[in-house]
Amino acid sequence: MNTASAIRNIPSMTRAFLANPQLLFVKPSITRFMCSYMNKFRVRTVGKNVIVHSHLPPLNSAAYSRFVDRHLIVRMPGPSHAQIGVTNACPQDCDYCYNKNRQGRVMDTETIIGVARRLKEMGVVWLGLTGGEPLLNRDLPKIVESVSAECAVKLFTTGCTLTPRMAVDLKSAGLFSVSVSLDHWDEETHDARRRYKGAFRGALKALNIFKSLGGIDVGVSAVLTPEMIRTDQTEQFLHFLQSLGVHEAWLSEVKPSLEEFWDDRLVINEEDRLKLVRLQDRYNSEGIMTVNYLGHFEGKECFGCNAGHKMVYVDAFGEVSPCVFTPMSFGNVHDRDISGIFAEMSERFPSDSKCFINRNYRVLQKHSDGRKIFDRETSLKMMDDVNFGELSAFFKLYYRGGIRTPGMQGKIIQRSMGESV
Repeated sequence: MNTASAIRNIPSMTRAFLANPQLLFVKPSITRFMCSYMNKFRVRTVGKNVIVHSHLPPLNSAAYSRFVDRHLIVRMPGPSHAQIGVTNACPQDCDYCYNKNRQGRVMDTETIIGVARRLKEMGVVWLGLTGGEPLLNRDLPKIVESVSAECAVKLFTTGCTLTPRMAVDLKSAGLFSVSVSLDHWDEETHDARRRYKGAFRGALKALNIFKSLGGIDVGVSAVLTPEMIRTDQTEQFLHFLQSLGVHEAWLSEVKPSLEEFWDDRLVINEEDRLKLVRLQDRYNSEGIMTVNYLGHFEGKECFGCNAGHKMVYVDAFGEVSPCVFTPMSFGNVHDRDISGIFAEMSERFPSDSKCFINRNYRVLQKHSDGRKIFDRETSLKMMDDVNFGELSAFFKLYYRGGIRTPGMQGKIIQRSMGESV
């Protein structure tokens, strides 16, 4: 635990406790874990929100209260986090885009709203809206407003086509956080990766528009290449982001979601991951800009990968996947209620100490046969070849005490408790 951060966070954590007195009923081991995790960051206040980072609801929000009630106390089996693709249209053409090969019958606005509300009923307290470019859906403020009560809504956008009027409407609808895509400090390099001239300037313009509003958590979403990580370019990039005055740098790495990236040289290793974790911790100890690396949140020392377990993704065509990076479908919301699809999927996803797609992309390669997206039948078949590791530190605590879940989840949980399988 970072002692300086712990002391610095006392006022904010006190506010969070006063807003959530039911924290007294959380298992002490989980409370200690959560406090230790949060003290890796400088808890900040944006508008009325007390924020650790944008992947968790504000600590003083109704959404976080629901997280405590449903996932830390009752420990319900439904998802806590979800993402929905509100359109697959996008003027940019990123080489690593995990959605570019998806297709089908587009969900209309009422279907999207219905799915979002159903996810909320199932336990979702954090909802990411993505695309394509979400801003191309003219009903985006309506979608945000439909679910923002007691749910933290985050927007992932290139910033392309954003207007001041749309930004105001999104804030009024209850948007909690926005991450604008920016992958490099060099304009030409960023535009080339996105195959769109003007992408860099459009992103900076969008950041300035959102920052001018106040009250919205404004960050950058960056996809790092292995080369950037291994040649220490990440630190130079973070210096640049810090100069922009954003609240947060949300970092991930290129994922092997597409055939072009099914190459060991293009997939980060544990040394790469830990390098970014250390960089995150150093930046957060300075407390100027929050650095939130997905590989830390999903690391074995924290919450692990919860694709298909506590995370679910519904693409713009209604296909239900374990996460945005996994091109597998377990059903379509046009055909079945999402609760049934998720139940079937979660039986097969027990949580893991490592990113699912990073660990199992060779399974996709084995079953591809020219496929870009795997349908339900193929996805179910693929699961016979999938490997899962140990539970993360959090879920070893979470499931200790006799809680069992069906099928594969039960086997993994028994292993984590030192029982025979």
